[in-house]
Amino acid sequence: MEQAQVILGVDPGFHVTGFALLKKEGGKVYLLDCGYLKMSAERSLVERTGQFHIFMLDKITQAGVTEIALETSFLGKNPQTFLKLGYLRGILYLLAHQHSLSIYEFAPREVKAAVTGSGGASKDQVASMVIRLFPKITQIHSLARNDVTDALAVGICGIWRQSSRLQQL
Repeated sequence: MEQAQVILGVDPGFHVTGFALLKKEGGKVYLLDCGYLKMSAERSLVERTGQFHIFMLDKITQAGVTEIALETSFLGKNPQTFLKLGYLRGILYLLAHQHSLSIYEFAPREVKAAVTGSGGASKDQVASMVIRLFPKITQIHSLARNDVTDALAVGICGIWRQSSRLQQL
């Protein structure tokens, strides 16, 4: 019998981090939890990275996470933001190592294609499809909804892409 797969999809950010916990068992996918971690810009970078670490550690241990899924980084307009997001990604890699978890990164086009069927889909199209799959997330505060739908999309990609990789072996 196939062992349950619990994946933590993360959309890291120093202001708002979206997360989604999905479980695949017996060919079905269940949404265990999703939401966001809001961190105050008034707190130091050290405090926010610590808060992020504690929050993610708690999610990993409480849900029995087996895998973490992230979107690959891209250098946007601000190199400092790109560099600082690397701190959060490093924390996820360290947690994966400490808890013997697999960690996967997916290009934005791959995430979009997994969720919508088109790698060129807009952020709104991805969010719309994720909300169709999990209507309960409409209750999430609108300021953080994109962070949560992005995390869910990455988690969905992780579950679906891993399943197709295992079938190919």
